[in-house]
Amino acid sequence: MTLYFVPTVPIGAAEEFVQCDSCRSTWDTSVLSMDRQTHEATIESQFRDQAIRSAVLVVLADGEISENEIDALQTIANDLLERPMDREELGRLCSIAMENKVLAKNYVLTISRGWNQDQRMRALQAMFLAASAEGTLQPQQIAILSDMREILELTDMEYEAAIEEALQWQS
Repeated sequence: MTLYFVPTVPIGAAEEFVQCDSCRSTWDTSVLSMDRQTHEATIESQFRDQAIRSAVLVVLADGEISENEIDALQTIANDLLERPMDREELGRLCSIAMENKVLAKNYVLTISRGWNQDQRMRALQAMFLAASAEGTLQPQQIAILSDMREILELTDMEYEAAIEEALQWQS
């Protein structure tokens, strides 16, 4: 004889949530009390962290990191992304990425969906500047950067404009 439990009385209370009429995404009701300015600042801060991680992953594509690349990553974080980063924090990011064998292509594909156009362009610039820190791009880095055009959904003109602007940062 097998006994099955078939619930006839609801267990737990109903949960309230907010649903977007356009995209059908749902959120906790706490989003209704969220300050828009604080929310946007949080989103921008998250983007800056993600862009730095993306640049680190492009540098690590060849399996090592040089002093020039470390200096370039700190400059990119401080100047381009306005997110100060010390050498210790950068070392932690590199260690985690190498230990987990995170690939730049997979990482950017996963996190870039929420980026706006300006953020996509800045992230590409950060990755390009990091990759070119040694003066020449390694074959793995060239491949990653060419994949980024498609991943970031940039037109050829947008991609070229971002690289041109990044070259202005270098000089």
